[in-house]
Amino acid sequence: MPAEDTVKLDEILSCRGKTRILMLLAETNELNITEIMKNVGLNHSGINSHLKQLEEAGLVKQKRFGRIRIYKYRDEDPRAQALKALIQVWNDEAGRRSVKVNGGPDK
Repeated sequence: MPAEDTVKLDEILSCRGKTRILMLLAETNELNITEIMKNVGLNHSGINSHLKQLEEAGLVKQKRFGRIRIYKYRDEDPRAQALKALIQVWNDEAGRRSVKVNGGPDK
């Protein structure tokens, strides 16, 4: 694939909306656009635009059931696997730090 056709990592991670969608789908695996809107806190057109870009990047895919669209995290893509692993490590570390700050057990 030519370099101009690939989506750059900084284009994906520099946008808070795309990052939130990726984190949500990595955790839940698949959701419809309404559930994504509720969880991410963006409007329909913003979510739709972000999802289109994430789909073009190969990180999510869409299933259609009539008018309903379900978006699914593409676990089979190596980049999606790497991002999911990063999200899990990041969230695990944030959880450990929260326990230490809140006076919980120090591991």
